[in-house]
Amino acid sequence: MSAALSARLAALARITRAPSPVVSVYLGTRWADEHQRERVRVFLANEIKKARALPGSALGEDLDWIAAQGEALVQQTLFPGATGVVLFACGPLGLREALPVRAAVEDTFVVNDAPYLRRLAEIVRETPSALVVFVDGESARLIQVGTDGVGAEVTLESDVPNRHRQGGWRLLAQTRFQRHIEEHRGRHFDAVAATLADVADEHGVDHIVLAGEAGALVERAAPLLRLREGAAETAGVEAVLTEAAKGGRATAGLEATLEAAGRGAVHRLYVLAAFRQAGRECAACGALQPGDATACRRCRGATKEVELGEALVQRVLATGGTVDTVAVAGGLARAGGVAALLRYPL
Repeated sequence: MSAALSARLAALARITRAPSPVVSVYLGTRWADEHQRERVRVFLANEIKKARALPGSALGEDLDWIAAQGEALVQQTLFPGATGVVLFACGPLGLREALPVRAAVEDTFVVNDAPYLRRLAEIVRETPSALVVFVDGESARLIQVGTDGVGAEVTLESDVPNRHRQGGWRLLAQTRFQRHIEEHRGRHFDAVAATLADVADEHGVDHIVLAGEAGALVERAAPLLRLREGAAETAGVEAVLTEAAKGGRATAGLEATLEAAGRGAVHRLYVLAAFRQAGRECAACGALQPGDATACRRCRGATKEVELGEALVQRVLATGGTVDTVAVAGGLARAGGVAALLRYPL
């Protein structure tokens, strides 16, 4: 996954009770015609109008910024190549965040005392970072594909060592390639493979995709990567459910998983994409609980209504865990929609 976006997601998850409401907006930005762009304008205008009318609302500057960003997206002067864009705004926190993503995004507008992160967590897990590599007998082209789209490209050729001086991963790739070429003169493919290993290890690349024809490959790489991630995810769910049944370092079901999240014990949360359940959060101790009781079961403090799926995702991310959103129900549905791999047994 994109290390930068993952780090940003973790930082946003630590915002649990902002001094004023946080505005979170998800917009799909793959528009075929002006009619689709106009639909987004109307969506934003209506949601901003409703947000301005909220009791005690002091969101004026935040909403103005959201409106300006939305118009720039519609005009395609901001992130013109993105599939979707996620916006967060909160004046007292100095939060003005615009994140392009290469995943389908449903238009969503949320005002709450914490960022709405569930869909962003899904995107991070759905779009692992990769290097797409086109290789022939004399050269290799490396193209980064990350959560935010198709990124930098570098061509590795032994006879043009000074073509790429931009620095960062591209300079690293070319430097490593030159070293391997010198060490393995005439063994071009060995040099390419060694360079890929070096770059992947140093930059946390999840997958390497090798192919020949340049044009179609980048488009095909993303669904293949998602398919591989889905298979690994299914295996992970089954392993966690088995571990929970044995009483090991895992939980299955809402109550046990809420308890583990409250203790900061969740290493990886598995949650059904369709999981939604109303519950309560304690204003005093922060405990999450199902049902509609206005008093906390733990400390008897006052509670407020929350959607437990979003609250659970945010709690896990804020304590350094990761989240896998699972599309296929299977055993996870029978377990109540949520399960978790723990850092330690409870």
